[in-house]
Amino acid sequence: MRVLTPSESPLSRVRMLQVLRSIKRLGLALAIAAALPVTAAPATADLPLQPLLAGEFALQAGKLDEAATGYLQAARAARDVALAERATGIALVAKDDKRAAEALALWRDLLGPAAKTEADIAVAEATLALHRGDDAAATRQLAALFARPNDGWKLAIGTLAGGAKTPKQAAAIVTRLLDQKAVPATLQAWLALGGLAQRLDQAKLADRIVAEVIAKFPGDPRVALLNASQLREAGKKAEARAVVDALRETASKDAELRLLVAREYDSLGEPAAAADMLARGPQDDQTYALRASLYARGDDKSRLQQLYDELARDAQRPDPDRRLLLGQLAEYLKHFDAALGWYTSVPGGPQRWVARLRTANVLHELGRGKEAVDSLRALQQDASAEDDVRRDAYALEAALWQKDKDDAREMDAFARGLAAMPDDPDLLYSRALAWERRDDVARAEADLRRILVAQPDNVATLNALGYTLADRTTRYQEALELINRARAAEPNNAAIVDSYGWVLYRLGKPAEALVELQRAYALQKDAEIAAHVGEVLWVLGRQDEARRYFVESRELDADNRSLARALKTTGAVLPPAPPAASKPAPGTSASAPAPASGAAR
Repeated sequence: MRVLTPSESPLSRVRMLQVLRSIKRLGLALAIAAALPVTAAPATADLPLQPLLAGEFALQAGKLDEAATGYLQAARAARDVALAERATGIALVAKDDKRAAEALALWRDLLGPAAKTEADIAVAEATLALHRGDDAAATRQLAALFARPNDGWKLAIGTLAGGAKTPKQAAAIVTRLLDQKAVPATLQAWLALGGLAQRLDQAKLADRIVAEVIAKFPGDPRVALLNASQLREAGKKAEARAVVDALRETASKDAELRLLVAREYDSLGEPAAAADMLARGPQDDQTYALRASLYARGDDKSRLQQLYDELARDAQRPDPDRRLLLGQLAEYLKHFDAALGWYTSVPGGPQRWVARLRTANVLHELGRGKEAVDSLRALQQDASAEDDVRRDAYALEAALWQKDKDDAREMDAFARGLAAMPDDPDLLYSRALAWERRDDVARAEADLRRILVAQPDNVATLNALGYTLADRTTRYQEALELINRARAAEPNNAAIVDSYGWVLYRLGKPAEALVELQRAYALQKDAEIAAHVGEVLWVLGRQDEARRYFVESRELDADNRSLARALKTTGAVLPPAPPAASKPAPGTSASAPAPASGAAR
């Protein structure tokens, strides 16, 4: 459709200001790595409205190449720095290297001599070099970023993690940087670089980094923790455990180190040891809650009971946090009557609302379902409750009906909630999940689109709808456009990168898909992403690698639906699973179901 010129357009001056404000409101994070900051929308005077609107409308349609073209034309006509920056960012996300180079050159020209000192320009240049496969140029630019003061290494590592096309390319450039001694003598920079090498699954590179860190910072316990994590990633858990054990006494005297050691114990699959580590220092409600969560993760009811008894002895004060925690501990230990007592004794504050919601859970566990629902409905009608509390009461009621496998009442709870709180995005999102679980994709889509009517730049919903269409329908082009809109806003969000890789796979581009899916897995170790990587590898004929990812997916979440579908699709047979994973920890929320995997990630 032809775009109207400004003189033809029926848009009034007021409407034009609204459009420009909406552009600013999008707040698009348009850089690949360090999230190039989006400047405020320029003033309306002298703006080339036709290409600007064309670019914005293309962006809202998920057509990133057209959006980059429109913004670049507008930037050239207006000689505007903000528009040139925006055009560069969109083109980089779209992997339109030609347009990105043109926009970057204009951006640099408009800034003049100041461009040499702009970190955002340097990030964009390095990202473009990575996209083009010009490793020599990328290395030079990343070395310059490493040399920048005020934590320039964060920009360098973020750019490399987000902009590299493949783990192999990223590893090769890190090797070049090490050879050139470009990494600053800052422990945090080396630790982050070591973590990147581990996420890239580059064992030899990680070994080299660990060796250099040990040589540069001998005796620092954080270096020992990096060594332990590297041993753990290599499957040498006994050796890693020995390294961490040696840090226990030192960590007992340092609160920050104590948390780091506890985290490594947890990563080793030793949640009880992690909790014991936390018990060595001063205790407060946060520490108690962390210990309780860790004991619960290990299903260590004996130590949980000891912790519960210890806290109960010191619960004479009407402390809301302490009583709420005791209620949660009692609930997990299945002391439901005691849990009910603790929850009803929470004296006030925001904890009181959480306690009332948890009370409904306990009543349901006690077989007092009618009382549970009655308590939630009283809360739904409580005018003194905040909107988010009443919304959670509707969502929790739906969750309890779901547990009872009463589909009609579950959906009735959502319907009543949306009647009381029309178009509430959280309730719509939760109901979309419920429809998707029932394979009712049309209704799930309808609810997600209702969110987008009110919040067209809601990134989570754009990604959820795009992924749903890619995964459950054949409307792949439409899915791609939705996911592109999400990518433009959050290019380094692992779930969005995974969705992008998955739709590329559905479009018949498995090689391109694998690059994106592996990048997503490097950003976040997630069962669903691992299952996607495994399926694409299998299709590409790399079955041994695929099985490794399937096993990793099972270790992260044995019940993941994407894993089950991938195994069914490929026919892959996995070795026997180890003993069942420990039970989940007791939560601190109202226990309404949270979006996790699948369509609404």
